[in-house]
Amino acid sequence: MAGIVLVRDVMSKNVRVVRPDTQVKEVVATMNKFNIGSIVVVQSSRPVGIITERDILKRIVEPCLAPETLRAREVMTTPVVTISDSASIEEAAKKMARKSIKKLLVMNSEKLVGMLTLTDIVTHVPHMLEILEELTRPHHRSY
Repeated sequence: MAGIVLVRDVMSKNVRVVRPDTQVKEVVATMNKFNIGSIVVVQSSRPVGIITERDILKRIVEPCLAPETLRAREVMTTPVVTISDSASIEEAAKKMARKSIKKLLVMNSEKLVGMLTLTDIVTHVPHMLEILEELTRPHHRSY
């Protein structure tokens, strides 16, 4: 099995989280503070949703809603798509392509341990580009 790259070797480990009742204004402030494009919504330490920059644009900015009047649960994308930290990067890339997403939440048993993004894969394992090429097409869901 030498040469197989695992999700845990490439994933980001410092995943920022918020609760479902967190004000969206606070969610955005946290994303800006840590210069991140997404944040995970957790309830009882289990991921229940994800909020991305695209979610904010589509669900708040475009309809001109006030972020201080909304809660994370109202703008998050759910259900979340997860993968085991012991899965191969190839398996992760195929799952992303199949689900038309750019981020996977990484789990170890029932615990959130990281996030794997399209950028993580392209940066660390460039030969996966063929599998992920589908994600660059505009007709796909992309979180």
